[in-house]
Amino acid sequence: MRVLIDTSVWSLALRRRAETLRPRERRRVTTLGRLIDEHRVLMIGPVRQELLSGIRHPEQFARLRERLRAFPDEALVSEDYEAAAGMGNQCRGAGLATSAVDLLICAATIRRAAALFTTDEDFTRYAEVLPLDLITSP
Repeated sequence: MRVLIDTSVWSLALRRRAETLRPRERRRVTTLGRLIDEHRVLMIGPVRQELLSGIRHPEQFARLRERLRAFPDEALVSEDYEAAAGMGNQCRGAGLATSAVDLLICAATIRRAAALFTTDEDFTRYAEVLPLDLITSP
């Protein structure tokens, strides 16, 4: 199964120093490495944008941009955006607050019959309403 990697997991591996990671975080980084080695990783533009946002130094931005270029974007199409809107309506109807980017991540994951690897608890709540296959704690 292919796996869309959420910003929260990429950040552990690419924006944090290994020596600052707790054991559970290290296991997640190891799992990400295994998924990369198995060529199972999916990337979408909104996750790439989140990862590259907020980097103060142009050199760091350029390094991270180059590392991420190893993972081509999965093309998003109108159906992904439409599905995200429908999922947002469904979640809000169930009393859940949502964000447009989170729902686009959900839609892209579900429409591709993939799993989502995340540390973000919001996705756990979405999975109560949506048919979202989560990897949250390896």
